Amino acid sequence: MRVSPAAVSLREITDADRDAIERLAVTPEQSAYVASNAESLLEAADTPDACPWYRGIYLGDVPVGFVMISDGIPASRTEYLGPYYLWRLMIDTRWQGQGLGTAALDLVVDHLRTRPDAERLLSSLVPGTVGSPRDFYLGYGFRLTGEWFDGEEVTELLLLPPDPVRSGRPPVR
Repeated sequence: MRVSPAAVSLREITDADRDAIERLAVTPEQSAYVASNAESLLEAADTPDACPWYRGIYLGDVPVGFVMISDGIPASRTEYLGPYYLWRLMIDTRWQGQGLGTAALDLVVDHLRTRPDAERLLSSLVPGTVGSPRDFYLGYGFRLTGEWFDGEEVTELLLLPPDPVRSGRPPVR
C-alpha cells in the first residue's frame, strides 16, 4: 500500500518526541548503510560545523522516519561534503515500501529550493549490495559523480525548479 505524499511531513524533533524518533529502526541488513537515529542526533550535536538540519518524518501524527542534511556548509569547510548534503534518510522497517522515503525526500528538496545557491544535493553510498539504498537513490534521480569521499561513493541530485503538479503538500516545519 502506498500512502498519499500529502500525509507526510517533516517536523522538528523535540524532547517530547525524541525517544519515539530514536526507537525507529531499519532492518538488520540496512543497518550497515545508515546509523541509528540516536547516533545521528549525537553526531549532529558533535559536529555543528557540518550545519546539521534534521527532522522527524511523520505520516499524519505517527513518526515513521528520520532525515538529516548538511544545510549550507561554508566552502572553507572542506572536511565535509556540501554545501548541501543528504547525511541520513531512514524509514522505520514497519513503514517501508509505501513511498514515505520518496515523499520525505521531496520535502527535503522543497526545503533546499529555499536555500541560497542550492543547485545540487550531494549524498554518498556505503559500498555493498544486500540492504543497500543505492537503487532507491538512483531511482529518485541521484547520479554517481565518479568521486569517493571517506570510503563512500558520492552521488548528486540536481535541484531543478519545482514541479507545479506536486504543490499542496504540508510545509516543512
